[in-house]
Amino acid sequence: MKLVSKITLAATSLALNFTAVNQQPADAATIKYAFTVNSTILSGTGSFNFDDSTFSNEPIPTASVQLLNFAFNNDPQTVYTQEDDLDYPTLGPIVFPTVTGNSSIALSYLFNNKIDPAISYEIAGYDFIVSNQTFNGAVSYTLIPEPATLLGILTVCSIGCFTSLKVKSVKKGA
Repeated sequence: MKLVSKITLAATSLALNFTAVNQQPADAATIKYAFTVNSTILSGTGSFNFDDSTFSNEPIPTASVQLLNFAFNNDPQTVYTQEDDLDYPTLGPIVFPTVTGNSSIALSYLFNNKIDPAISYEIAGYDFIVSNQTFNGAVSYTLIPEPATLLGILTVCSIGCFTSLKVKSVKKGA
């Protein structure tokens, strides 16, 4: 009985390996990030996504943000989008690769307060700027995994748990 479970495990592992090897890499993907602003005067959360195939061929490549949503914690009903960027629709918010910080991507997003347009906000990489006051390191980014990645992890864990339960039941029977 032990031999059958070992052969089944080996066959399943080989099948998964060959499937992974034969997959063609994607040329482009829509990447989604969550971001958090945490300064001493304001905080908020949001998310954005972009197509990584649209990076420009400049010394510091940039890509346009496709979808952005952001809200301050003290006013969650007021949602800021990519259309609120002061350069929209000509440019709008952009992302660029970074070499410092916890993320390889940073956001450039400049927008005015919807209630008082005299107050401006800017997310400039890891810095948050309110009018003329800069909060260094107040912005953090987290990559949101694609559903296919989560499904793959769940499948592998399920196979591992099933195999472990099968081996335990065989040991109890012996």
